[in-house]
Amino acid sequence: MSAVKKVLIVGGGIGGQATAIALAQKGVTVEIAERLDAYNVYGVGIIQQVNALRALDQIGLADDTMKNGFPYGQIKMHTAQGHFIGLAGAPQIDKFPSHNGISRRMLHEIMYKKALSLGVTYRMGTTVSDIENKEDKVNVYFSDDTKETYDILVASDGINSQIRAMVFGDYKPKYMGVSVWRYPFKKHEDLDTGQMFYGKGSKIGFIPMSEDSMYMFLVSAEGVENPWIDKSDYVPMLKEYMKEYPAKIALDATAQITNPDLVNYRPIEASHLPDPWYKNRVVIIGDAAHATVPQLGSGAALALEDGVVLAQELEKFSDVEQAFKGFMNRRYERCMTIVNASETLAKWELLEFEGKPLPEGAHAGKLIGQTVGTLIQPF
Repeated sequence: MSAVKKVLIVGGGIGGQATAIALAQKGVTVEIAERLDAYNVYGVGIIQQVNALRALDQIGLADDTMKNGFPYGQIKMHTAQGHFIGLAGAPQIDKFPSHNGISRRMLHEIMYKKALSLGVTYRMGTTVSDIENKEDKVNVYFSDDTKETYDILVASDGINSQIRAMVFGDYKPKYMGVSVWRYPFKKHEDLDTGQMFYGKGSKIGFIPMSEDSMYMFLVSAEGVENPWIDKSDYVPMLKEYMKEYPAKIALDATAQITNPDLVNYRPIEASHLPDPWYKNRVVIIGDAAHATVPQLGSGAALALEDGVVLAQELEKFSDVEQAFKGFMNRRYERCMTIVNASETLAKWELLEFEGKPLPEGAHAGKLIGQTVGTLIQPF
């Protein structure tokens, strides 16, 4: 780590904070530039599989995350009518359950407090106006008219990454034809583990986040041309989709969907940066490098892994170029395996929602099983 003493991370989400914590634990001075004036964490809940918990464990946060979340087993899969199909997900491995559900806000608070305790500095309400990306340093010009020099810049600023555009040009996210709806509830009496139901025009899942809270997600096809929906339509459209599901947990949830402000609706997009994800002293991670769809619940987990691995490689090599190469050797193939499988599942789901036949040989269960096998491997 001798070559890297001072690091700027652009973007203070899950991947950015994981990277900051991992680097600060190794004695690096870390600053995070976050465009928001104050955090107002987007999203409802998050599913953490074994690989996400392993990454959090390496920065000392897995136990806190499970304590403040809801560890649960494999997900119970059902038809729309509620008939049990089977289980999905890895079995418990060591101390890590198959899954942990947690609110995004709680996860953020855990990571934020840890970063502050390690001396990480936050530049809130600040964006990057320009950079000079040199072979031995990066000069950064901020929106508050200040300038700083860093050993490296880590771009973790999401699917529409400003830094990626500065370094690699424009990469437009692609809408995948499906969208996801989320809504928070008090935890249902019947929910002891994650549950999913597969309908003809959508699929839904119920995920526990704590002893007294859960969230529902629903995946639907909203049209390739214009997936954006007026907020006033959120509640009636979501309730209309729910009519396909007669299970008690779904009926009880439908009755509680009343507030459009609690509906979290998002068209699902993807964007991939070709290998390498770095140039000179700037490296791109998380959704900025490999934004994936949530069909395998792995976007945040891959960002966590990125942060842990990047810190390890920077500690291993005194030469930054070698560290970045080591990072790519460990990350690119693994990430793209998950990304490609997730997108394939999304394409198959879209065909099913549209009543179209799947390609010959398409087998979602087999693909999910193979990919879960990849996820549980060491990273």
